[in-house]
Amino acid sequence: MASYDIDQAAGLRRMLERPVPRLFTFFSVLGEEEKSAMLINLAAALAQGNTNVLLIDGGVASSGLLTRIGLRHDVATLQEVARKERGMHEAVRLLPEGFSMARIARRTVPGSNSAQAGRLAEIFDSLIEQAEITLVNGVLADDQSMPVPTMEMGEIVIQVSTTASSIKAAYVLLKSLSDKIGRRPFSLIVNDATEAEAQTVYANMAQAASRYLAAQLKFLGSVPADDHIRRACGQGRAVMDVFPFAGATIAFHRLAKRFAMPQEVKSTYGMATDGASLGV
Repeated sequence: MASYDIDQAAGLRRMLERPVPRLFTFFSVLGEEEKSAMLINLAAALAQGNTNVLLIDGGVASSGLLTRIGLRHDVATLQEVARKERGMHEAVRLLPEGFSMARIARRTVPGSNSAQAGRLAEIFDSLIEQAEITLVNGVLADDQSMPVPTMEMGEIVIQVSTTASSIKAAYVLLKSLSDKIGRRPFSLIVNDATEAEAQTVYANMAQAASRYLAAQLKFLGSVPADDHIRRACGQGRAVMDVFPFAGATIAFHRLAKRFAMPQEVKSTYGMATDGASLGV
């Protein structure tokens, strides 16, 4: 009996010590190139910090994440696994940069009412349980729903730049997402900006979000304008692997530390139960 109690206690300790899976879904008002570069480089920076990272592509463009990281467009999708057309081992790839990657669908973004929606959600949930941090390239379906309901339970990150048109588009996106999923925290990452410029963009957007949307906006960080990012992506590689001393490399490592920062009490998939945001 004593041995059983000890084994049970050890098992409970392992469960409690295991990091809570954390899910970040990214939406962007910038181009596909900027969004892909953000996700690929952030995933690589997290992996270099010994974090178990999964990157999931929610888009269906042939010029999306898979192509930019050098994978074939015909890699099995989670939707095909849900249909039992392909196996899970064909859908998840471990990349040389140290993170794993999967794709939700190939031709159209599945909506919440699509066939196999329940099975797709089960596969998605089981997959992100195996990672410490999951980053999702967020794309809405034609019915404006998210492909998997769990994506609404983690952190939602909006990528913006310092231009007036970008800030206006980000506010419209924030309002649209608030209307769909209700009042909840959102986070902001600012591209092509110094930390001071990014803080100014954040302060203005946070004030407007609070006043007109009753939405809480958190600041995650910034990435400076740096041509090293484009040059590295042109080689299908992360900027820190090609240019380890570039300003962008330093910025992505700083962002990765914020994403990996230990959090307070969280519900499933990392949203803080007290209303605090992830990664801040």
